[in-house]
Amino acid sequence: MIRCYDDIIDLPHHVSEGRPRMPIGDRAAQFSPFAALTGHEAAIKEMARLTDNRKEVDENLKAILDEKLQIIQEHLPEQPEIVITYFKPDEKKAGGLYVEITGCVKKVDSSKGRVIMQDGKEIPVEDIFEIRSLLLDVLDEF
Repeated sequence: MIRCYDDIIDLPHHVSEGRPRMPIGDRAAQFSPFAALTGHEAAIKEMARLTDNRKEVDENLKAILDEKLQIIQEHLPEQPEIVITYFKPDEKKAGGLYVEITGCVKKVDSSKGRVIMQDGKEIPVEDIFEIRSLLLDVLDEF
């Protein structure tokens, strides 16, 4: 039986005199998997992310929303709490998301077409889909 490595099997481990020993963490890193498609997984997740289509607001609903905004504007000193559902367009792809926020209105800026909330959030009037408030419910009862 011929043993191929008998001449070197018992030799001591080689230690370089000119280079320092590599730390174990760096040695392990050289065997880590190579990511040839960097960013590919993020792109797949982005494509899989769902967005909603913007619902068309007919003239009747626009008139109702305008009337509600006018009532809210008349009662701004009372600081009624309202809930606004609006469409927020997606920055990366077609469609968007319907967002619901609750708070008090600071100002209805008709010249800019925006509702400005007390927390500084500005909502474009054309993106508003629904407005709810106890104030509006009480006025509807009369």
